[in-house]
Amino acid sequence: MVLPVLNEEKYLADSVSAILNQKFDGHLEIILAIGPSQDRTMEIARKLQSADARVVIIENPTGRTAAGLNLAIAASSYSVIVRVDGHSNIPSNYCQLAYEILKDTGAVNVGGIMDATGRSFFEKSVARAMRSPLGVGASRFHTGGTPGEVDTVYLGVFRKEALLAAGGFDERFTRAQDWELNFRLRELGGVVYFDPRLIVTYRPRSSLRALAKQYFQYGRWRRVVSRRHQGTINYRYLAPPFTVIATVISLISGWLINPVLLLPALIYGLFILIASILIGKSLGEILCLPAVLLTMHISWGIGFLTSPKSLVPAVTLHP
Repeated sequence: MVLPVLNEEKYLADSVSAILNQKFDGHLEIILAIGPSQDRTMEIARKLQSADARVVIIENPTGRTAAGLNLAIAASSYSVIVRVDGHSNIPSNYCQLAYEILKDTGAVNVGGIMDATGRSFFEKSVARAMRSPLGVGASRFHTGGTPGEVDTVYLGVFRKEALLAAGGFDERFTRAQDWELNFRLRELGGVVYFDPRLIVTYRPRSSLRALAKQYFQYGRWRRVVSRRHQGTINYRYLAPPFTVIATVISLISGWLINPVLLLPALIYGLFILIASILIGKSLGEILCLPAVLLTMHISWGIGFLTSPKSLVPAVTLHP
């Protein structure tokens, strides 16, 4: 198990506890790649290590996710690498089930559903949006679906030899490093496999500002992937930037030229309201969801449109 960890004092103990409680026939090790955190993350990690020898701590000086993952993979002892985040929780059968799926399918990476689950009222509203195709599109790891080959999965359970053959995670990527790695795994002939029985609990961002920053980065780095790997973009990824452009043009032209030109922006606003009604499970969520959906769509679109080519400098992947 490899976990890149940075400022995770709220969730780290629960995440590691869920791993230690796995019902798995084989051996487990938990490698925590700790970045320079500003909270009690390292203190909590050391307590976990002292309580169970299976917990190993290594330092990740840059704090970057991809770098931490590569360091943890290099320090791992076993042939199967299970990626878990410090703010996610896995069920007790996760490792055993993932190992069996790897063996049965011959895949190089398997993963399942990113089960967004909020605690606060705002987080619950974000979770509703993240589990709906009206919020994030129709990716199976968000919305569920039938087992089978896919482009990418959430987190992932990898064959270590396939990871090393692909060169590990690209440390130039702050976001979308999973998608980019899975593309290289598939280019080498490997199968990336989705199975909805693999469920990982994910904690959404707890404020509108944090959500906007997250989705801005998602859009920005998805554009980087599309530049690096031609032909990987599709209509689903183009929808948010198109929406931003169309809405801005509609608002400006409707104000300066003719009010009838406001129609596209009004149609998008109506879509947001209808989507909120369909997704929300309570009046409070329905009232909160327009701001959540707008933030996710617009932030992703702006990030995609403003993504500079300078984001990815030349660097050698770690074998």
